[in-house]
Amino acid sequence: MTQTPTAHTPAQGKARAQFTVPAQHPMVTVLGSGDSLLRVIETAFPAADIHVRGNEISAVGDPREVALVQRLFDEMMLVLRTGQPMTEDAVERSIAMLRASENGTSDGQETPAEVLTQNILSSRGRTIRPKTLNQKRYVDAIDKHTIVFGIGPAGTGKTYLAMAKAVQALQSKQVNRIILTRPAVEAGERLGFLPGTLYEKIDPYLRPLYDALHDMLDPDSIPKLMAAGTIEVAPLAYMRGRTLNDAFIILDEAQNTSPEQMKMFLTRLGFDSKIVITGDVTQVDLPNGTKSGLRQVQDILEGVEDVHFSRLSSQDVVRHKLVGRIVDAYEQYDSENGTENGTHKGGRNKRK
Repeated sequence: MTQTPTAHTPAQGKARAQFTVPAQHPMVTVLGSGDSLLRVIETAFPAADIHVRGNEISAVGDPREVALVQRLFDEMMLVLRTGQPMTEDAVERSIAMLRASENGTSDGQETPAEVLTQNILSSRGRTIRPKTLNQKRYVDAIDKHTIVFGIGPAGTGKTYLAMAKAVQALQSKQVNRIILTRPAVEAGERLGFLPGTLYEKIDPYLRPLYDALHDMLDPDSIPKLMAAGTIEVAPLAYMRGRTLNDAFIILDEAQNTSPEQMKMFLTRLGFDSKIVITGDVTQVDLPNGTKSGLRQVQDILEGVEDVHFSRLSSQDVVRHKLVGRIVDAYEQYDSENGTENGTHKGGRNKRK
């Protein structure tokens, strides 16, 4: 989309930009069904008056706001040219990225179009992509480093994106197998206290990993891959004593590992393997007095070559918008009251 000259002169102190949408792009792809995308843009830029006439879009108002509107439409056109549709969520995230860049709070040069058009994995009629700048950097870090920590609140795509990269690596023959593991912390890894067979005991703790796999692979192929050992899903305790070569290994819910378990897991790394460790240090479910290995490891390995820490925030939550607000509300409450997850640190549910 290009800015074109106009004969109209804006009032003093105001700027004007005019854009022409190329004929090959129907206006509904730019404005949204029922002008839903246009309403998102108008709400985000109250200091700019936006008008649409035919395939012409004009914006008049505060110079900085008008400049951002122009950049936004340019980025939207770059995305649409790839064949990917724009959604209300994508527009909102694009605006947030542009404002962060404008305000100097973004420390990178990535554009919204670069973030939103990066394909990780296409499967079962859908494509998995990063939706935020931090998610893109997390995915890029997995490509560049042997060990990557993805740390952030629920809903930021830490595990899902890591699993998409694991499936991509398997399909492209970068690795021969995928190993997915979680600590069965709710049972203290003493699974004998639970009723049922061993599989029935561990299944509830591993179910989220199976659910993600079903999103990314043909469900009929998963049992075959697991039977062949190409994909392994197991509790963290099962990693002890092993060396994992030629594998993409993901440790999920790592905030619920002890320091000893974290060291044990990290030292399983074999040749031609990659490790991604994900967790949320604000949701530790370890027994009282047990320190989180994920919290400690940041002090130990920060700055070590080929180890990378990717930190995501509530701004990267890709679930319902309310999830991000809930995360922020808890953080604000804890900050004001000296608590963790709304619980007094000295109480029964003390978090370590």
